Amino acid sequence: MKAIILSAGRGSRLLPLTENHPKCLLPVGSTTLLGYQLDTLEAGGITETIVVTGFMVGLVENEIAKRNGPMRVTPFFNPFFHVSDNLASCWMVRDHMNVDFLLINGDTLFEAALLHDVLSSPAQPIQVTIDHRPTYDSDDMKVSLDGSRLRAIGKSLPASEVNAESIGFLRFMGQGPGIFRAKLEQMMRTQEGVSAWFLKAIDAIADTTGQVGTLSIEGRRWTEVDTVEDYHSIDEHFRQG
Repeated sequence: MKAIILSAGRGSRLLPLTENHPKCLLPVGSTTLLGYQLDTLEAGGITETIVVTGFMVGLVENEIAKRNGPMRVTPFFNPFFHVSDNLASCWMVRDHMNVDFLLINGDTLFEAALLHDVLSSPAQPIQVTIDHRPTYDSDDMKVSLDGSRLRAIGKSLPASEVNAESIGFLRFMGQGPGIFRAKLEQMMRTQEGVSAWFLKAIDAIADTTGQVGTLSIEGRRWTEVDTVEDYHSIDEHFRQG
């Protein structure tokens, strides 16, 4: 199993923390957001990780070059990061989506037990990792479910249809990588493709094929770092590594 981490963005909502380095290199304990993700993946048995880079690419490449563990880590530069969103980043690394893989947002931290749950869950073509909360705000990537099957995903879903939220961690197996690559190709040929989130592709696949499942990791530790407040409230569990 390989992993792809989307870390091209600057993280403008984290200014001034990201004035001189990208979001993925914000310190977390003795490492960084990216370092923590890579350490967790390596410890969990992932053998290869592709890191999509963009803002201040040299700093991120230097961080990757310092690693000497058994997991192979390869940076992949998206030169259009400043004018595109993460669907374009996915499209650029589509050739690496040729086997079963994980797709992870660069601002999602997760504990080892959560990774184990994802890797050991029953096979399905596309699986979105979800969590449950009493309420959801406008910035949460909300999901609507039919049992455990994903019916829709997006930030603007009506409150009456929301059952959970996506944590920014997906798994693709079997036919899943091919289904996703085909949708990326189709969407990047449209006027909106460059500015779209990759989860818009997942929403379209769920709507047309019904081949998107979910896995609830309720009770496991994870956090998303979007704002300065998010960063300062990172669980001590992650800061201690």
